Amino acid sequence: MAEFAYNNKAHLSIKTSPFKANYRQDPRMGFEVRKKEKYKGAEKFVVKMKEIQEEAKAALGKAQEEMKKYADRKRAEVNEYKVGDLVMLSTKDLQYQMTRRRTEKLMERFVGPYRIKKIILSNAVELELPSTVKIHSVVNVSRIRRYVGQIEGQRKEQPALVIIEGEEE
Repeated sequence: MAEFAYNNKAHLSIKTSPFKANYRQDPRMGFEVRKKEKYKGAEKFVVKMKEIQEEAKAALGKAQEEMKKYADRKRAEVNEYKVGDLVMLSTKDLQYQMTRRRTEKLMERFVGPYRIKKIILSNAVELELPSTVKIHSVVNVSRIRRYVGQIEGQRKEQPALVIIEGEEE
């Protein structure tokens, strides 16, 4: 670097740099000052790049529309819940707590009803859960369903235990 700086500096005695005196040109520094005239090759490159960017933008827009179309097929309108509403809670997150059940396919899909204590967001609510339910009380609305009351004639209470050979079953 010292040699380059020495050879690139104009000396008082020869009124030019030693490099220019030997080679009749200034040394290249890796970057050069731009010329004021326009280059046709650069203009073609800029036009080509703009075309490529517009094509890519159109392709991305089309792909985004396709993804939205397929994502919206599974989306449903969000139910509006209010504080105090009764809801049923999905057992997807409660499966490890319901180990007393013999088979998973006979297990209830929703349990409850539980009362909504607080609306956190449009897609999250806080429930009044009993201490036996070991999950966080704030759940996503996709995990709850609005409670529909019992139909007339439908049993509302669990049957009493039966005593067989001295043991309750």
